[in-house]
Amino acid sequence: MDTKSVKTTQKKELTLLEHIERIVELSEKSKLNDRFYEKAGRHIEAVCGILNLNSIQAILFSHLVDRSNDRSIHLSEIAEDLKIRTVRLIQYQDDIDELEKRRLIRCSHSCRSKSYHLPEDVLEALRKGENVKPVDRKNLSVDIFFDTLNQLFEQINGKDMSHEFFVEEIDSLLNDNEQLIFVKKLKNQLSLDEENRILLLRFCNLYVEEADDNITYHQLDDCFESRVFRAIKRELSEQSNVLIKDGWVECVNDSGFENRDEFKLTDRAKDELLCELNLQTKKPSRKDILLHDSLVAKQMFYNETERLQVAQLTDLLREENFVDVQKRMSEKGMRTGFACLFHGVPGAGKTETAYQIARQTGRNIFMVDISETKSMWFGESEKRIKAVFEKYKSLVKSEKITPILLFNEADAVIGKRKEGNSSAVAQTENAIQNIILQEMENLEGIMIATTNLTQNLDKAFERRFLYKIEFEKPCAEAKRNIWQSIIPALNDSDAAELSRRFDFSGGQIENVARKSTVDSIISGKEPDFDTLLFHCNNELLVNNRKPIGFNINQKST
Repeated sequence: MDTKSVKTTQKKELTLLEHIERIVELSEKSKLNDRFYEKAGRHIEAVCGILNLNSIQAILFSHLVDRSNDRSIHLSEIAEDLKIRTVRLIQYQDDIDELEKRRLIRCSHSCRSKSYHLPEDVLEALRKGENVKPVDRKNLSVDIFFDTLNQLFEQINGKDMSHEFFVEEIDSLLNDNEQLIFVKKLKNQLSLDEENRILLLRFCNLYVEEADDNITYHQLDDCFESRVFRAIKRELSEQSNVLIKDGWVECVNDSGFENRDEFKLTDRAKDELLCELNLQTKKPSRKDILLHDSLVAKQMFYNETERLQVAQLTDLLREENFVDVQKRMSEKGMRTGFACLFHGVPGAGKTETAYQIARQTGRNIFMVDISETKSMWFGESEKRIKAVFEKYKSLVKSEKITPILLFNEADAVIGKRKEGNSSAVAQTENAIQNIILQEMENLEGIMIATTNLTQNLDKAFERRFLYKIEFEKPCAEAKRNIWQSIIPALNDSDAAELSRRFDFSGGQIENVARKSTVDSIISGKEPDFDTLLFHCNNELLVNNRKPIGFNINQKST
């Protein structure tokens, strides 16, 4: 074998990422001149062959990969790397668009400028040296179709996709799934232009995913370019939109008045368009739903008064009792809803009690995120709190067993109303409270609110809570039981001593136990009594504050 053959044999075969790296190195400051193409020719050819790209696409893609740790890559940055003017790079916009159509890159819009980034699945394929294969979206089941549709709306709402590409993806998804009744009706029976088709898809998406019957403009605007959405908003407000005229969408009825700022699918749309989906038995998938069978069983220890009240409420909410009680109250002309207030010291088990009641009675929990009900937009907060109750009413109708509406840490929305305060914030907070008070008056389900600050509770709320349970710090016996349930290795004597020396809530005892468990995992030894004492003293933050000028060795007299 001659020398040339030996060199050829020993020549290392480069990976896809190594070819991309060579292209980036050779193209930097090259101005994409002929000399660069001569040096980088075999690397460009390799990338083109594996990913089925042309030369310019391979070069641009290589530079985007090189900056893949950046979620916002601008063309001007690549132009700077190549030492060419941005105007020259703009000439390659069709090639960049083709990279997006191939799903090799994503285009984001913010502040009226475009930027790009690489999706995680593309990076993973590059690490393996593989071509990026498009996901097969043909002949999907109706459930997977709506899951895929939801992903597209999440991407456009997160500005993780250009509007042009979003429209193409929607069209492709519909064209690939014409076997579905929903798609057949949408494409063949409804004469909708592109914008109104996407608008109806968004209404269906929000109802299927969130049972949302209270849709505001803010939930729609990101799906369209600004100019297009202004026209849609005007049509919806004036009720001249084709979806309203043809009976697919309607305004929300608010206490007998039509609200032209909130919309929902009509019953006809739900029946005719969504007939393939078994929405009555579909398990909630939203982040604010806690399924009762996902809640972990936990032994709770109460003082005697708390124990009796919790047991009484749990018995009431067992389905066989609850249905009977509601029926009898309705026959007597009484309200059938039950609003409950759990109040008391932090860490006493208020939230966990709500979870355990839900688990034992087979009721899902609809969690209310208080922070999400407050918006910077004037008037939007009131709409959001109305939407909470509308969604809950929808769940009560659709679920076999009435779920629990849980306002956790509700101090911010059930506190005393502000009198004589004309500020916009005060007016908004009072308006929110008025809405909640009205909804509690008409409640047909189960509401539980937890709060640490009962002294701030408005009197109007106090009257509307039928069951009020105060959670105090556990008594000595309850504390001892909590210590031993969380740290089973603790003997009776040590558990009693810790209960006597530290007036802890259940949450504080759990903190000590968790820190002790971390110690035992690291050291491989069970925590001894001195270790527990150390963590108990650290839990008492007030004991760690050293007053200025005070001698820590001084004994008290």
